[in-house]
Amino acid sequence: MTYIQNLGLNEMPLYFTHRRQTIGSAQYQGTFHAHQGVEILFIHEGQGTLIVDQKSYEVTAGMLCIFQPFQLHHIQMNAEQPFIRSIVHYEPSLYEPYFDKWPSLLAFFKHMYTNKLPAPCLYAIGEPEPLLSLFPSLEEKLPDLPRQDYLEEFSLFLIAFFRAFRTIWERSEIKRSVAGPTRIKHQAERILSWLEGHYTEPLRLEVMASELHLSPHHLSHLFKECTGGSISDYVAARRIQQAVMLLNATDLSIAQIGETIGLSNTSYFCKMFKNHMGSTPHQFRNQRQK
Repeated sequence: MTYIQNLGLNEMPLYFTHRRQTIGSAQYQGTFHAHQGVEILFIHEGQGTLIVDQKSYEVTAGMLCIFQPFQLHHIQMNAEQPFIRSIVHYEPSLYEPYFDKWPSLLAFFKHMYTNKLPAPCLYAIGEPEPLLSLFPSLEEKLPDLPRQDYLEEFSLFLIAFFRAFRTIWERSEIKRSVAGPTRIKHQAERILSWLEGHYTEPLRLEVMASELHLSPHHLSHLFKECTGGSISDYVAARRIQQAVMLLNATDLSIAQIGETIGLSNTSYFCKMFKNHMGSTPHQFRNQRQK
């Protein structure tokens, strides 16, 4: 399935995990998904492929990935090797005021979620101790921490995290708009590029297959094999992702947004949006404005 994942960042304003491990495909099923907020992922061990923004990247140990709000991405890992990662996931608008006293650090913090990044991956950064040591430190504090102190503790964690992260970023090739030699060509990229230009249109598999010079069966099988999900699931998630952007950034009516993403039936659009997001488009817009 392809979906927009809701981690409940309004109730728990920061999610993190340190050295989570899965082995085998039964324990880890990658799908196309997106999140509210920013996700920063560090790979300790594992090999696989990451697809984000219709491009594919090799997943290797010692790399760090940044996924911006509602950015669709997919990770497919080699099931024969352990997949060990650390993750921090937060709602940026909630923490931005805590960075006000450090203007340059605030600018970097905002850059990670407001600007288009040259690439989502930093490679070969090793195991940066100043960054990774923050996870077990927060892990130890949390069980005895009163809930009313969570936001303060999380904000201190993020300030320290971004201070260490900025040093890594400034030393990396990505800062100079170079994605590095590690990007690999994935079989699904051609399909995803076609879908990016046509996701607002009615999905006709025969037309798509003809233009990509593939049979409909082979096209569906190839996409499923490469991404773990169906073409229709991806199109639905891409439409919802665009709807979220339009709800946040424009004053278009719900009906106009539905038409823009290819869903002229407003009732169906609202139902589909609620299935993915847990609220209607109108409720979502009101919540975000608040």
